[in-house]
Amino acid sequence: MSSRRARRLFATTSVLTALALGLTACGDGGGGSGQASEDGRISVVASTNVWGSVVEAVGGDHVDVKSIVEDPSADPHSYQASAEDAADVQDAQLLVYNGGGYDEFFEQLAGQNSGGEPVVAFEGEGHAHGDEHAGEHAGEGGEEHGHDHGEVNEHVWYDLHVVAEVADKVAARLSELDAGAKQTFTDNAEAFKADLDELTQRIEKIGTDHPGTKVVATEPVAHYLLESAGITDATPHDYAEAIENETDVPVAAQQQVTELVSGKQVRAVVNNSQTVTPVTEKLVGTAKDAGVPVVDVTETLPEGTTDYIAWMSTQVDALAGALGQ
Repeated sequence: MSSRRARRLFATTSVLTALALGLTACGDGGGGSGQASEDGRISVVASTNVWGSVVEAVGGDHVDVKSIVEDPSADPHSYQASAEDAADVQDAQLLVYNGGGYDEFFEQLAGQNSGGEPVVAFEGEGHAHGDEHAGEHAGEGGEEHGHDHGEVNEHVWYDLHVVAEVADKVAARLSELDAGAKQTFTDNAEAFKADLDELTQRIEKIGTDHPGTKVVATEPVAHYLLESAGITDATPHDYAEAIENETDVPVAAQQQVTELVSGKQVRAVVNNSQTVTPVTEKLVGTAKDAGVPVVDVTETLPEGTTDYIAWMSTQVDALAGALGQ
């Protein structure tokens, strides 16, 4: 278990204790299948505003969505849920979360909701799409991705295939809760998926325009985006693993990634701007000194952005622009 996951579990245990002590006073304790919002809309709680934005795209005016993690300066890995969050989750008619250990705090809280099945983006121990595509986008010389995610990469909101599947699941669950609006949910999901298809074509065009491209990443957040674009993540495994587990980066790995960037052996540095450490700051600084573009990616929607397609489009454009320099 990584230190990040351990912290999330500790925070979840704390809030579940608070839940057991105090939530009974917040309501009648019999939320059961959840409660509609005051205006009759379906009440939905999502772990992050990424999944919340997908629900809003599908549900439209028929849903009232609350996203637990929406602060663009917050690191979802270390989010500590509150008793208020727990109450919201308990009372919701529909829950939507990432899974795969990413938002473990939410998964634990979801156990307090006795409604229908939640929508989970990443289920099981492995990610089918990632497994199917593994090695598909190796470098020109048959080189595999430097950072192997054959284990688990939970950042599936960067896999547009998974996002489309979530949209369908959301439409199905909302239709169960409001049968009269079923066609609206279905139509909205289809329109959303059409936008995803268009975005997928733009991502794949990056690979066509820039074959054999290599980058390094401060974290494997955008792994599925890079994979879809046919871009090789050349980040040394030991470097990436140390960043993920918040341990000291081995000297050899630090030197290797520095040489990759300073020697312009990679076309860009993909930087998770929501997780900043002295090590990642150093890598970003090295890139700027060497004139290597830095592409910032995030784990949640930035302030002022509520639309998934607009958010992802901005990041795709940034990646394409960096590789075109």
